Amino acid sequence: MTTPTPLLWLKMTRPPFLLLTVVACILGTSTAAACGCGLDTGLAIATTVLAVMAHAAGNVLNDFHDARNGADAANRDAIRPFTGGAHLIQTGAVSEKETRDLALVLLVVLIAGGLWLVSQTGGGVFWLGLAGVVLAWAYSAPPLKLMSRGAGELTIALVWFMVIVGADYVQRRQFFVIPASAGFSFGLLAAALLLINSFPDAKADGNVGKRTTVVRLGPELSAVLYLALVTVAHGWLALSAWWQIPPLQALWGLASAPLSLAAAFWLLRHRRQPSRLRPALVLTVAAALVHGLAMSWGFWQLATQH
Repeated sequence: MTTPTPLLWLKMTRPPFLLLTVVACILGTSTAAACGCGLDTGLAIATTVLAVMAHAAGNVLNDFHDARNGADAANRDAIRPFTGGAHLIQTGAVSEKETRDLALVLLVVLIAGGLWLVSQTGGGVFWLGLAGVVLAWAYSAPPLKLMSRGAGELTIALVWFMVIVGADYVQRRQFFVIPASAGFSFGLLAAALLLINSFPDAKADGNVGKRTTVVRLGPELSAVLYLALVTVAHGWLALSAWWQIPPLQALWGLASAPLSLAAAFWLLRHRRQPSRLRPALVLTVAAALVHGLAMSWGFWQLATQH
């Protein structure tokens, strides 16, 4: 085993999944701009970097704890790169200690940067950031191990809800209902992504005592839950726009509905054949990204009118 290089450090963070956080920050920044709050580009970039760093730390911590509990080593059904973690510890590319150390470095830099951001924008960011760090740790680490207790999807929905609300707060300097509304639907799609990613990993998770939602509910009920999550996410967006919470331009986010429904159909059909779920995994990732970017597009169109 050699000393990890910067490229290997990057691989340890599972960079493709970090795009979800980038899109969430774009969405939160766009909700503020659409309301005429302007755009501080420097603070928007800093917010995105810190949010991505928090997501990266959470991913690295997850790999560390899944190495400790044996879940990733026992996983023979993972569909990479979507499930089963980065798998770098299991191949000998990095050690558990190096993984833990990277997570600690990310958290230390994150806390320092977060305190600077608080000094620039106000106390709301402090509480959101504190909650985010706690959840990133509690998601995988004992004694809470939220994912292993069937609370992973709720945790993920809450985290990405807070990312969008926080990105808006940095620009607006106060909490507001529109980013909360947008964050609710985006958070549900993020939760759906975790849920479907858990299908290929369910056998290994169950064997090592990880009681994820899919392990607890089984494939049938978990597939129905997936359909419920994506349906409520898009239904909420339509309903909230009808209630005039976000502007009608937010309805661009419904562009992701066909992707989510196609993924749900595939999952329902192959719920007991996790090796065949790659198309549904791709569609689920695409749906979350399209949902956030399409909504952002709608909000930015409104922002240009100010």
